[in-house]
Amino acid sequence: MANPVPSACCVVLAAVVVVYAQRHSQQDSHIQYERVGADVTMKCGSMDWDAAVTWTANGTDIDDSHLNGSYLILKNVDLTQSGQYSCYEGSSWHLKYQTYLRVGVPPKEPVLMCRSNNYPKGFYCSWHLPSPTYIPNSFNISVIHGTREMVCEKDIFPKNRCHIRYLQLFSTVKYKVTLTVTNALGKNSTTLTFDEFAIVKPDPPESVVAKPVPNNPRRLEVSWQNPSSWPDPESFPLKFFLRYRPLILDQWQHVELSDGTSHTITDAYAGKEYIIQVAAKDNDIGTWSDWSVAVHATPWTEEPKHLTTEVQITETTSTSTSSFMPPPTTKICDKGAGVGSGAVAVCWTAGLVLAAYGVLFI
Repeated sequence: MANPVPSACCVVLAAVVVVYAQRHSQQDSHIQYERVGADVTMKCGSMDWDAAVTWTANGTDIDDSHLNGSYLILKNVDLTQSGQYSCYEGSSWHLKYQTYLRVGVPPKEPVLMCRSNNYPKGFYCSWHLPSPTYIPNSFNISVIHGTREMVCEKDIFPKNRCHIRYLQLFSTVKYKVTLTVTNALGKNSTTLTFDEFAIVKPDPPESVVAKPVPNNPRRLEVSWQNPSSWPDPESFPLKFFLRYRPLILDQWQHVELSDGTSHTITDAYAGKEYIIQVAAKDNDIGTWSDWSVAVHATPWTEEPKHLTTEVQITETTSTSTSSFMPPPTTKICDKGAGVGSGAVAVCWTAGLVLAAYGVLFI
């Protein structure tokens, strides 16, 4: 006779699989968008109001206190309540309804900016929202020059930017750019109107280098390059604005340069570290660029020399002399040298030494 225990286990396992599949099936599923602070009512598909149902949020059972009959009632929803909501019939756990709740807000007026950093090729427009909506947004931009609508080619990255090519240079006709943002809870828009020349703004100068000038303690040589995005500096030359200050001070000094990509600072404080930046602008139109990346430099300082002072010489001589002082000469049997047995001992010792020398020379 077969063991009934394995068969029972198989039945239970099959039942669990069926319930799991029912609870995770995608029947009658969609996305529901609601505003922050709204009261949300969800109906359990085609189930009657008085039907016995169970609701879950992200797989967790919802307390019956949130139910009105078979309806799920969510009061004053917030962002944390976004997620997947499912309704099951009675104890059979047959999925009757499923939705993904997305809680968010309508978009505020977008921030739009247009700028030409590669004049005279064209300009670009970029945009962003002043605050998040927490749900997907779509943007639509239109560019009109006079009565003609122009194509704005969207960038892959960053995705909130597009480029427009100039079809006519030195035009006095204004450009009109309108940006509209839309999501499931509302929409908003903004419009810019401008002249071609007003939006010209180069990128900051590149490869800024500052270095000291040998034998000049108050000078610094500064050099830089035109921004690589500026396409034709020969036909559309740039002028530059240099600012510099020692780190110990907050006040900048400024120099405007009409040509060239270098300058020598002649009034630097000797031995003080300086911070230096450069900005660029078309000679005739537009506005100044942002400042370049800051560089640091310190003017040339003379290497300290080792000097021997008179005091050092005296000390050295004194030390040397004391090292080679001759030993004192001892007077033998000096009458005033001492008294008592000590003096007699000295005299006798000296006498013996003299006697020994005399014997050697006989």
